[in-house]
Amino acid sequence: MKIGIYGQFYHPNSSIYIQQLLETLDKNNVEVVIEKNFLELIHLHEDIDKSYSHFSTFEELDHSYDLFFSIGGDGTILKTITYVRDLGIPIAGINTGRLGFLATIQKEEIKDSIELILNQRYYISPRTLVTIKTIPETEEFGVLNFAMNEIAVSRRNTTSMITVHTSLNEEFLTSYWADGLIVSTPTGSTGYSLSCGGPVIMPDAESMVLTPIAPHNLNARPLVIPDNTEIKLQISGREDDYLVSLDSRIHTLPNDTTVIIKKAPFKINMVVLEDDNFLKTLRKKMLWGEDKRN
Repeated sequence: MKIGIYGQFYHPNSSIYIQQLLETLDKNNVEVVIEKNFLELIHLHEDIDKSYSHFSTFEELDHSYDLFFSIGGDGTILKTITYVRDLGIPIAGINTGRLGFLATIQKEEIKDSIELILNQRYYISPRTLVTIKTIPETEEFGVLNFAMNEIAVSRRNTTSMITVHTSLNEEFLTSYWADGLIVSTPTGSTGYSLSCGGPVIMPDAESMVLTPIAPHNLNARPLVIPDNTEIKLQISGREDDYLVSLDSRIHTLPNDTTVIIKKAPFKINMVVLEDDNFLKTLRKKMLWGEDKRN
């Protein structure tokens, strides 16, 4: 078995868990390849005798990998997908951060969880992504023109709202007068969209949601649409440009640039332990429906 490992940061209080992960994989004769910068951080803080192979870019990965571990929080997983991309390598998130909605493996249970994974006691949860292109075409996004949570447009360097003229499959929907607009996947429905009043969508639902950011009209509400819809956004405002964010990656575009968003041609495969599921995560991480009276 061949496994890749990625992490953004090294948390001193996670030292013991990283050691447990590497020891468990070594005990099971797993070939481990660690992202170069993260491996350097580990060597700075840990006395590790074994020499590990490393990778630096997407081009160094291939279909020989059976699994990928993301060590951190949900933000680390969103960074991990920029390495995995369309290779289909399953990603298991080990939560060393705070909420960890995507990173569902708790660091305190790392030994047992890794054993379950190595014994194939998990299933795959495919996650839809959204992709972006512009008119006129721009090289602003490069090959990282996709997002697993959301693509959002928002105002830049001003307190004034922007107008987001929105069309679905070439048919005009409305013009949102707001701070911006979020186009969210089911995975992203529990993130930025939720904080702006959007609904929670099950991960396997074939839907997307349009969620306005602080709209200045009471009848502007989140709208759930089929995920085969092509969304066209045209932005106007007092500033000459606006912001576009793909998950945590932010870009600036001029106002005369039209954005087209649609479902990506590939999915990200998330690892879910056999005794876990989305509904359990909702109850545990978001206290879904919790009522102290009951």
